[in-house]
Amino acid sequence: PLPTLSQLTKHLMFLAALAFSYFSKSFSGVIMKSSITQIERRFDISSSTAGIIDGSFEMGNLLVIAFVSYFGAKLHRPKIIAAGCFIMGIGSILTAMPHFFMGYYKYETASRAEAQVNSSSSISPCSVNQNLMEASEIISNCEKETSSNMWMFVLMGNMLRGIGETPITPLGISYLDDFSKAEDAPFYIGCLHTIAMMGPMAGFLLSSLCARLYVDIGFVDLGSITISLKDSRWVGAWWLGFLIAGVTNLISAIPFCFLPKSLKLEAEENNAKITSDVAKINGDQIQKQNTENHLEKRSASLKDFFKALKRILTHPLYMTFLFCSLLQFNSFIGYITFKPKYMEQQYGQSTSKSNFITGLTALPAVGIGIFLGGVIMKKYKLGLIGATKLAFGMSFVAFLLSLLYFMVGCENHVVAGLTASYDGKPVAHHESSLFSACNADCRCAGSQWDPVCGENGITYVSPCLAGCKASTGYGKGMVSFHNCSCLDVTGSPSGNASVILGECPKSDDCSRKFIYYIVIQGISAFFYALGGTPAFMIMIRCVHPDLKSLAVGLYLLMMRTLAGIPAPVYFGAVIDRNCLKWGIRGCGQQGACRIYDATAYRYTYLGLVAGLRGPSYLVAFVFFMLVKKHFRAKDSKVTQNGEREGVLLNEEANSKSNELLTRSPDADKETCI
Repeated sequence: PLPTLSQLTKHLMFLAALAFSYFSKSFSGVIMKSSITQIERRFDISSSTAGIIDGSFEMGNLLVIAFVSYFGAKLHRPKIIAAGCFIMGIGSILTAMPHFFMGYYKYETASRAEAQVNSSSSISPCSVNQNLMEASEIISNCEKETSSNMWMFVLMGNMLRGIGETPITPLGISYLDDFSKAEDAPFYIGCLHTIAMMGPMAGFLLSSLCARLYVDIGFVDLGSITISLKDSRWVGAWWLGFLIAGVTNLISAIPFCFLPKSLKLEAEENNAKITSDVAKINGDQIQKQNTENHLEKRSASLKDFFKALKRILTHPLYMTFLFCSLLQFNSFIGYITFKPKYMEQQYGQSTSKSNFITGLTALPAVGIGIFLGGVIMKKYKLGLIGATKLAFGMSFVAFLLSLLYFMVGCENHVVAGLTASYDGKPVAHHESSLFSACNADCRCAGSQWDPVCGENGITYVSPCLAGCKASTGYGKGMVSFHNCSCLDVTGSPSGNASVILGECPKSDDCSRKFIYYIVIQGISAFFYALGGTPAFMIMIRCVHPDLKSLAVGLYLLMMRTLAGIPAPVYFGAVIDRNCLKWGIRGCGQQGACRIYDATAYRYTYLGLVAGLRGPSYLVAFVFFMLVKKHFRAKDSKVTQNGEREGVLLNEEANSKSNELLTRSPDADKETCI
């Protein structure tokens, strides 16, 4: 029987609703990833702590994903997905709440203190000791610092968002696969992921806009803000993106409330494609219904859950694929979490521009790659061997291209006392010293970070450490400091020894390398995504159809537990080791890092990415050999009956569906591969 118009509409409605929920969850996920740098600066925390916040999403998944994947398949899947979308929306809104309760953002700067003395007078940073505060002022600042613990609410909101995201992928994919034609499933999944890629694209573009807006926009005089977008103290309106993401997730929950538990007639049509005998269909349907009823009764017991779990964990192909994916996901998650920070520190870009470039260049390439991967699988009807070649072959090409990142790095900022001496010569990190004879009489504080750029191209940590004797203007008008004694060491082109607020820009050669980086990023992302759909189909087809939901759920569980949670933390810890200058909070505690050793950052960060991803291809080769070995054994049997070699992924699913109808549950001990 053909599906009615109403049922076909519901099928398309579910596909559209699932695509929008994918858009919403990826949209809110990217808002978090692209806001990590802003959150790190706003709450004055290290990169490793920011990594813990980012990993809290996976912690939320970990709490419920295994049971949702298995038991959720027996319940009303669309309504469970609706509840998940609603929880995601609440979590995103909770993440933004600390902004409204922790007061205005105050960054460390000497300019504010100087402007408060007398806005019309000329202040000498060198002669004024701004860093010896009264005890009462220190105590006051310490009391205000209690608000910094509010990053815990960001962590809890992100964890709640992870709990809500749990049912969408395993239940959504299994529902779609159950009530779609088997040969169309790869194409549908490819379309689904392609539409979902619009979420990250929109997320990065929105984050770029929010990062351009000052965090307290509408509540402070923007004319008094002395830092620019590229300053390491700049914090954009990170909270605004989370509010928008929360509303989007709440809207995505609505369509699922009106969808049925199952689309029975479409399921019957799918079974009709498997067999051609009408009488056999009717008999098989009755037997299948009896079998499903029996399985539903057994699924209520925990014993049945562990039995199914054992079948998954003892499957050699599935476990080999899982281990390979773990290495690649550790590399990918660590890379994508801190990529905006890498672009800022390596190429001197602002957070806003880093997010904009990522959303405009890399993500369209990923979307096209995922879509073409689904089209190739459908057009050429790739079997497991062909899918394996496409998935890992394209991923390996992308890996080779990514090694070019090592060749397009930029030099360190020339910062007096950190990366260079006061005469401009490079120095090792352990040999650096912020104090020199040119600023010995200024009684400067080495903990301060208020960088200024000299006419000699050297950045100084503060006007005081540059030995400046006078300043002009205040707020946005405070554009220069004059009579800076440390510039006399190298000589000033104009002879007046002046500096301006902010770090000196990177060289023109660095700007060209940034363009090369963008091109490599786009091409590499395309090839990596091209193998994404085949890899996903391998994972769900290498187990028996009645274990699809559990296989997907376990896969996501392991990715979250062993990659999503630890990767941002240890990547952040490695990045922290390359910090040259830490910010200081009011109580004298360590804050966020202000500047990194760009060269060391590049080699440790990219080296860790390559060190995890490279060995994964050795595991992929083992997986490929296991697949070939299995097909040789299978082909030797099927060719005797005149069957062609290379069983298709879709045909495997169909044949196993027939087997499920004619076998008892206890006899079902083999997977479909």
